[in-house]
Amino acid sequence: MADGGRHSADDRLAAELASGKTVKEAAAAAGVSQRTAHRRNSEPEFREKVNELRSAMLSTAAGRLLDSITDAVKVLKDQLASKDEGIQQRAAVKLIELSLKVSDRSDLEQRVAELEALSKSRRRK
Repeated sequence: MADGGRHSADDRLAAELASGKTVKEAAAAAGVSQRTAHRRNSEPEFREKVNELRSAMLSTAAGRLLDSITDAVKVLKDQLASKDEGIQQRAAVKLIELSLKVSDRSDLEQRVAELEALSKSRRRK
């Protein structure tokens, strides 16, 4: 196979694996044998490429979810004004739960950032 063809097949194989396909499915989609797919998948450089692609896919999906959060919170807030007390109560509980999770996550991210900064400063010494 020409070098450009191999890179194209590798790119396709990596993308298919990153998206969660099995090696068998990814090999078929990329037009390579399962043996080739397993061999490539065992190479650290290739695995790194798959991991980078997967991270990019997850980042894109997370961004799309974040775009919808404002709308979702508005729906819950609107439900607080419902005439049905059960709906009001469920919306209130969900808003409280989510607020606490966001707060905990924010605190955790801050602590991790502080620990990383401390670790970097200690390594420099």
